[in-house]
Amino acid sequence: MGNEKSLAHTRWNCKYHIVFAPKYRRQVFYREKRRAIGSILRKLCGWKSVRILEAECCADHIHMLVEIPPKMSVSGFMGYLKGKSSLMLYEQFGDLKFKYRNREFWCRGYYVDTVGKNTAKIQDYIKHQLEEDKMGEPLSIPYPGSPFTGRK
Repeated sequence: MGNEKSLAHTRWNCKYHIVFAPKYRRQVFYREKRRAIGSILRKLCGWKSVRILEAECCADHIHMLVEIPPKMSVSGFMGYLKGKSSLMLYEQFGDLKFKYRNREFWCRGYYVDTVGKNTAKIQDYIKHQLEEDKMGEPLSIPYPGSPFTGRK
């Protein structure tokens, strides 16, 4: 009961696990772009009174555990977040216009799930997401030759 927030006539506890990726799932979040997207997303969430409980920026996607007020829809918030962050990234990094056309930085869709009572478990999952991604990389077995033609 202690996690609930309140509005005038409402008590709420709306937490969501959100995952979204750059267009073509390109691996673009390294060094300064990773720091920049972190500060941009924090700033945009602050403007909309959305609290970030946990977040992780992987090379090709972003995980966020957020608390969105009930007066705002998840789809409306994601449209705002992806649209504004795209414009801010293009403003900060001019070289992105050569990789993406029409200022479309993010994929169209996103994944969202309600957290419920599993907040601690999902926070732990997001914290260790980079380690899990690195563990999965060595599992790809090199194929001798072309996988399309079958020749060596």
